[in-house]
Amino acid sequence: MNTDKTIAAAGAALNLVGVLAFSAAMLCNSLTVCYLASIFIAWGLVMMNAGFYRFRRDGSSVAAMCAVIFGGMYALCNTMVYFIQLSTVANDTLSAQAMQILDYNSFGLMFNLDLLGYCLMACSTFFAGMTILKADRGDRWLSVLLMVHGVFAAGCFVMPMLGIFSAGMSGADWIGTAMLEFWCAYFIPVGVLSIRYFRRQTSQKCEALQQ
Repeated sequence: MNTDKTIAAAGAALNLVGVLAFSAAMLCNSLTVCYLASIFIAWGLVMMNAGFYRFRRDGSSVAAMCAVIFGGMYALCNTMVYFIQLSTVANDTLSAQAMQILDYNSFGLMFNLDLLGYCLMACSTFFAGMTILKADRGDRWLSVLLMVHGVFAAGCFVMPMLGIFSAGMSGADWIGTAMLEFWCAYFIPVGVLSIRYFRRQTSQKCEALQQ
């Protein structure tokens, strides 16, 4: 068994399941499932990026390493955000002031940190897209989708500084839901194509294409 291929494909599958669960939970307004799904998305991306590093095209080692590092920063950042929601915030032991700071739904510190995490995720996918061994059209699409996803980095980095979202903003909930559903629709093909990409890789094929 090719352990590298198995772990990478499992990570892509975990990421895909997380995105699908997150999309459904958003529509059902189930915050607990949203937070859990988001953690799985982050952990799956770490495994995916390790796979992109392992099965990379020749001359893309630096890009692959950047994808791994940015992905790890994203995973740590967002896992902390959502674990705090599932534990500290959910246990309802905080003062009103602390709740204002730590509750994701207050559009304060945790919300801004979450957007920073998605900025890092977008940087990660941009570099991951540079590493793809393009054997066919599906691989080329995967590379394009990963790199274009990097465009999200700028918005996720700038919006918290501009204070666009706030608890008192009219329609903030449905605007946020619409944006996240669009993101899910975009990222689902990334998960599907990543699973396909990793399942088709072998150590021999990777080494041959790099020679």
